[in-house]
Amino acid sequence: MSNSLAVKEVDSLQTDTKGQTVRKRLIPLWLLIPALVAILISFIIPLIVLIRMSFNETGPGTTLIPAWSLQTYVQAVGDPYYWKVIFNTLKLGIVVSVITIILSYPIALFLTKTTSKWKGFLFALAIGPLLTSQIARTFGWIAILGNEGAVNSVLLKVGLIDTPLQLSNNFAGTVVALVEVLMPYALLGMVSGFSRVSTELELAAGVLGANPLVRFWRITLPLSLPGVFTGFLLVFVLTISSFVTPHLLGGGRVHVLATEIYDEATQTLNWPLAASLAVILLILFGVLVSVYQTLTKKLG
Repeated sequence: MSNSLAVKEVDSLQTDTKGQTVRKRLIPLWLLIPALVAILISFIIPLIVLIRMSFNETGPGTTLIPAWSLQTYVQAVGDPYYWKVIFNTLKLGIVVSVITIILSYPIALFLTKTTSKWKGFLFALAIGPLLTSQIARTFGWIAILGNEGAVNSVLLKVGLIDTPLQLSNNFAGTVVALVEVLMPYALLGMVSGFSRVSTELELAAGVLGANPLVRFWRITLPLSLPGVFTGFLLVFVLTISSFVTPHLLGGGRVHVLATEIYDEATQTLNWPLAASLAVILLILFGVLVSVYQTLTKKLG
């Protein structure tokens, strides 16, 4: 009798232990529910609606016809104009990203390696422009690069030019403004990825006779490449999805996917086509992230 009671007690203890284990494993899942609901409402559902909208058709008078059609995708892929828009988007992204990384790399490397007591202040100063609205900074660049802006005024007074240079309402002005706007993001991406850069390795190489150029080329640069790719990815994604700066500084002459989506949705009221262009932009994001993951795996 006592043996059976002991067996029952052991079984109950094991059951209680298993129940506690299951409850402990479920706690993280319960904690994830608010975040999952937020993602569902703010991202997944709008994305599903967007994809569904891209398969609709546009009838006479911009009427929306519910359907399951590839008409808008055929229009987007078959029209040379949209190929030019996609090309301009990728071109803008690559040019802005390369220039931004080149200009930001020395600053990010300095902020990573410095031991100054002002390091925190310098880092805050580097990312300080993020406290100012992108719209405000874009209007600032319009004032600087315009025909009567600061740059042209100085050049005219000095006598270097006779007529104002066309520095705004074109591709070059958009690149200049986006580089300035996105440099803080590049700094954040690179500084966070420069954890593998070791000062001790550089000192050891110097002791072995390597000059500063060799130390940078053989040690610093390879170790910092993950951070460079992170910064490049961040800047590229923000550039090809940027609307405010190309719209304002481009003056309607710089046609990229973001501005084209806006025009199709608000000007021509062709929502299915705007949705299909947005899906194409999303696919570009996916391809870029896949390339980034492949490169980081090879470097790892």
